[in-house]
Amino acid sequence: MRIRIVGAGAMGRGIAQWAAAGGHTVELCDVRPEAVTAAVDFVRSMLERAVQKGRMPAGDMAAALDRLVPLDDPWAPGPEVGLAIEAVREDLDTKAEVFGKLEEALPDSAVFATNTSSLSVTRIGASLRDPGRLAGLHFFNPVPLMRIVEVVPGAATRPGIPQVLTELVESCGHRAVTVADTPGFLVNHAGRGLVTEALALLEESVADPAGIDRIARDVLGLRMGPFELMDLTGLDVTAAVIDSIWQGFRHEDRLRPSYLTPNRVTAGLHGRKTGQGWFAYGPEAPAAAPEPPVTGDADRPVFVADGAYAQDAVALRAALTAAGATVGTGPAPTEGALVMVPVWGTTVAAAVASAGLPADRTFGVDPLAPAGRRRVLAVTPASDPAAARDARAVLARAADGEDAWPVSVVRDTAGSVAQRLLVSVVSVAASIAERSLAVPADIDLAVTTGLGYPAGPLAWGDRIGAARMLELQRSLHATTGDDRYRPTRWLTERAQLGLPLTAPGTSPADCA
Repeated sequence: MRIRIVGAGAMGRGIAQWAAAGGHTVELCDVRPEAVTAAVDFVRSMLERAVQKGRMPAGDMAAALDRLVPLDDPWAPGPEVGLAIEAVREDLDTKAEVFGKLEEALPDSAVFATNTSSLSVTRIGASLRDPGRLAGLHFFNPVPLMRIVEVVPGAATRPGIPQVLTELVESCGHRAVTVADTPGFLVNHAGRGLVTEALALLEESVADPAGIDRIARDVLGLRMGPFELMDLTGLDVTAAVIDSIWQGFRHEDRLRPSYLTPNRVTAGLHGRKTGQGWFAYGPEAPAAAPEPPVTGDADRPVFVADGAYAQDAVALRAALTAAGATVGTGPAPTEGALVMVPVWGTTVAAAVASAGLPADRTFGVDPLAPAGRRRVLAVTPASDPAAARDARAVLARAADGEDAWPVSVVRDTAGSVAQRLLVSVVSVAASIAERSLAVPADIDLAVTTGLGYPAGPLAWGDRIGAARMLELQRSLHATTGDDRYRPTRWLTERAQLGLPLTAPGTSPADCA
């Protein structure tokens, strides 16, 4: 296919490299001729690097460069062009102008695609004489490495075009997911679950940014904590996306922005690109503060109280016993023993009140933690600091031959940190599925490929179990009264019917 790409910036040159390497003839153009020259030089350097690293034969590089055609005039007639991809700045009027001129230059048979990440495909298409020829084709930067593309049909897009674009994407080695023309499309929408909940935890002083990031990495297995991610992306960009998606979905509680971001954006605390975000960067930046050492009495007796799930208490008792801790076996804690409660969507304070436990030496333990590389201890305002240090030392114990556990100490909150992050990720994905904005398989594929999560959010929920995830939603909602945590229909139905979260299920259309 002959493809014309309008816009030779970071996205345009990446798409050009990808398409030319995939076997297509690519016309690369821009209203600034010098940008085209620079883009071609960049693509050449990237392909040369690929050859040097053994990822591409030299012959394939030469062939790809032969297929890359610099074009002086973006609006030159192109009778053989089958697809035009726009990759200009995120401005509705600018994109409408580009496609208006392409309508005059290219044949009626050419398909139009916009690489917009935030604008409505339908609104862009509405400016065309034939809006049916336009769809979204949303790539991620850097295009050759981010092997996922969102195919976004607008309200007027002809039915066959999404399939044509999907086949093109997959023929060039990337994966394509189809998503409705809604705010944030799929990857950006699904990604709001993690960062909005992390900001909510910070608002409530549950832990500081470094502490939340440690838990996200070590308990949930994320490659990067949410605050590290915001600094990498740029808080100005992240905050704008959060606000745009929240407004687009009519102030949906699950997507609610934080009051923390506007002042930080105004102050220029954008992250890596400004040298200061949630963390400091650059040669003058101080080293990250180490975690405080474990100083408590690891031999202090412990009593493990039952939580919402009996197996959580059984698992915690077994782990502590295997590490050589003194774990009580009676029906109640002995005098002076530490009390640990596995919390699931509830607070330590509620356990103290309901079971009559000693407030000064009762602590919460996240049952998600033993499956990861960190344990999390929750303290209440009534906690005795000395007892908390002892509890941290006990949790840090490991079985013979194993490394001691790192232990994060956080403020008591319903569900603790990891549970809240996880339930938000799963709930946002479930709400995407229940609105039929994308099918479950595409949701999980887009998130694992585009965001690098260790599992797709729906598959992740299945690892925990639909019934247990539903209980977490219900407990968080009941404890906090916040509709951010209200149970999703997708999760509720599947828990009730015994279906996995990844199952599309039967729809009325299947019964016609």
